[in-house]
Amino acid sequence: MTPTRVFSQHTGMRATLVIRRRVVFGDRDFAEMVVWRVPQPVPPTTHGFTYRLAYIVDGRRVIGFDNEWGKGDLRHVDGREEPYHFSGVESLLADVLEAVAAWRRDHG
Repeated sequence: MTPTRVFSQHTGMRATLVIRRRVVFGDRDFAEMVVWRVPQPVPPTTHGFTYRLAYIVDGRRVIGFDNEWGKGDLRHVDGREEPYHFSGVESLLADVLEAVAAWRRDHG
């Protein structure tokens, strides 16, 4: 199977899809994860990935991880934004799953 490639509006080059997955936890919550390998880092990051991972409950993002052009790697929890240290796709996925498990444990 050939990886999906798209044209990146930020770099003007091709990006390769690494993961696109939606995980449904129940009637009211799910996680959506999308990670792309990009030929050039999205400033101010220095790694070659762009990503957005979100945990949605009742239509509202309660947890999110992304890297925004000009802002860098970020983590969002209940409306708060804080810097996130990206150390690889596997670590990112583990951090998201850990954050979702903690939120679900704390909120029932």
